[in-house]
Amino acid sequence: MGRAGCCCRGAERLVSASLVRRFRPLLLLIIAVCCGAQLGECQVATPHCHIQKCNTDFVSLTYHLSPAVDGIHTEFCKALRSYSACTQKTAKSCRGDLIFHAAMLGISDLMSQRNCSRDGPTSSTLPEVQHEPCNYHSRTQHAHTHSHTHAHGHVHTRPVYLFCGLFGDPHLRTFKDSFQTCKVQGAWPLIDNDYLSVQVTNVPVVPGSSATATNKITIIFKPYEGCTDQRVYQAVTDNLPAAFDDGTVSSGEPIHMSVGTKGATGKVRALWISERSPGNHVELHAGYIGVTVIVRQLGRYLTMAVRIPEELAQAYDSTQDLQLCLNGCPGGERIDKAGHLPLPLSPPPLGLQLRRPSYSSQTQASPYGAAQVFSVEGAKQRCREQLEVQDIYFHSCVFDLLTTGDANFTVAAYSAQKDMESLHPHQDKWRIYPRGSAHSTLHSDSQHIKQLAVLLLCFLSVAM
Repeated sequence: MGRAGCCCRGAERLVSASLVRRFRPLLLLIIAVCCGAQLGECQVATPHCHIQKCNTDFVSLTYHLSPAVDGIHTEFCKALRSYSACTQKTAKSCRGDLIFHAAMLGISDLMSQRNCSRDGPTSSTLPEVQHEPCNYHSRTQHAHTHSHTHAHGHVHTRPVYLFCGLFGDPHLRTFKDSFQTCKVQGAWPLIDNDYLSVQVTNVPVVPGSSATATNKITIIFKPYEGCTDQRVYQAVTDNLPAAFDDGTVSSGEPIHMSVGTKGATGKVRALWISERSPGNHVELHAGYIGVTVIVRQLGRYLTMAVRIPEELAQAYDSTQDLQLCLNGCPGGERIDKAGHLPLPLSPPPLGLQLRRPSYSSQTQASPYGAAQVFSVEGAKQRCREQLEVQDIYFHSCVFDLLTTGDANFTVAAYSAQKDMESLHPHQDKWRIYPRGSAHSTLHSDSQHIKQLAVLLLCFLSVAM
């Protein structure tokens, strides 16, 4: 009565009890995911069973907890007791519900692991989320919570983020994780929506070659009522300022925001600039729209990486459709061929001297250095010194060395990869391999294997 259609009678005898106990927390998680998502026949429709509300309440009570929060153990135990009390209230109507029994076992395991006593205080009310209009995370969490309260209880939905990066010759990684190498000489828009505008200017790298690189980046943070006025940031070769054009380094009222990898909290402005390495590395943080931009100078040229919420990136009209981060480079501007990056047939001319552009504000006289002539193997060896994985960043490095002879492009590829890893929200999408490479084929096969493994785990966990 009430058993899931995908459960096989007697399947529990196929697995030893010790193995089930060992992996019980993982199996319970898989059951919750499979059944909660209504995959196949796993969903058990038991009338009047309110276990889903208990589940969502527990998620809401523990969502904000992290190792950096004081008293996390006490708060987690209180949430577990509340979860247990909620399941007890609906136990009679949920006797035949698979999700209910998984939750009961999960509560018991977690209480044992966390050394939580059965008796003690409970979390009687859901935590109040501090609503700050100029903090994107607070604003979206507040909106999503209120939109789901009546129908589903308190559900915290994390916003979806997109990543875009530009570096080297130049190589572009779009919001869709399409990797392209383009000419795009002159000024081109990377991003242009209702909240943010990013434009880059590319100049030829080597006479006689179609390869270009970025020597100017202009970023416009558009006005947001109650949070910030318009601010413009502009970087050019040899001038990577730690301030906006008007000389300010921040804008807007202070907001609460998590800062640093350890989750330490503090107050920052709605929009602010952080100089990580004078003249070489600057980060711009727009907390009111959830945007982070990294700008670097490596050698003569600039690189850029940005993370932005998807809903903001999609806020544009038909006059703003030329955005390289959104739609990629026009076909006539691409050097690569559908993901395949052909290596140059010949290196740059011997003795070619890479010259710096002549800006009136420039006072330094030391040259960046002469170009080197790399063979294919020599370029690969040089790139291996910085890039261990031979993905598209490695191949871009090799291409740039063969095209320009400028060893600074090796550091540019390495830094672009690290910026991507720090900003890209999905680790499983970090690695991109050139089309037709052995790595690309293996990666495609591994994705199918992973999908099959997940389905098998779901079946086995429900059977157990």
